[in-house]
Amino acid sequence: MNELKLSKRLEEVAKSIPKGAMLADIGSDHAYLPCYAYLQGYIKGAIAGEITEGPFQSAVKQVEKTNLTDVIEVRKGDGLSVIKPGEVDCITIAGMGGTLIQTILEDGKEKLQGVTRLVLQPNIGAHHIRQWLIEHKWSLIDEKIMEDDGRIYEILVAEQGEPLESYDEKVEAGILVGPILAKEKNDAFKKKWNHELAHTKKIVEQMEKSATTKEGQEKKKKLENEIRIIEEVLS
Repeated sequence: MNELKLSKRLEEVAKSIPKGAMLADIGSDHAYLPCYAYLQGYIKGAIAGEITEGPFQSAVKQVEKTNLTDVIEVRKGDGLSVIKPGEVDCITIAGMGGTLIQTILEDGKEKLQGVTRLVLQPNIGAHHIRQWLIEHKWSLIDEKIMEDDGRIYEILVAEQGEPLESYDEKVEAGILVGPILAKEKNDAFKKKWNHELAHTKKIVEQMEKSATTKEGQEKKKKLENEIRIIEEVLS
């Protein structure tokens, strides 16, 4: 029963799950990730959480089809409300925006008791998650950036510990682009940030004419600071 195929990005997420973990996959969609992780021998069991009826039913069907109902339980609910404190030791949240992932962690933070690892794959806005991790004393132990099917994805792996350990003195830059990714600067990283740089410059150019209010000026200043950080990181 090992033929379940995952996308490249979810395969990378699975590789970051600690061996023998009890997993909660939040926003599990078809429950492909927990099923795959179990079949590959990464985990001993899982809870697949899904808030929407359609994906919840798909997850139930997938778990049944894969004959894993005794080790993977599909639960319906919002974010971390599907787990009890101490029930799992690893949480994966993949394929959502960074602000939504941050909200899920914030709203369910009392459920993180006993959790030793977070594996988070935001589609956009990874900086929101890095900020949250710092504020709640989670240490970034690994980051990956990769291209899959024409899109660029980041994966953040965190454990409880010294939150600024992987950052050098340029914390602001680290939060924006990723402290570990900035050291490696692989092709996907360069592609993403060259694109972001061009895009941000274009916005600032347009704001030259229109940013007359105090808020507009402040936003422009913030974007100019981002441009400076990105240029520095890429140089």
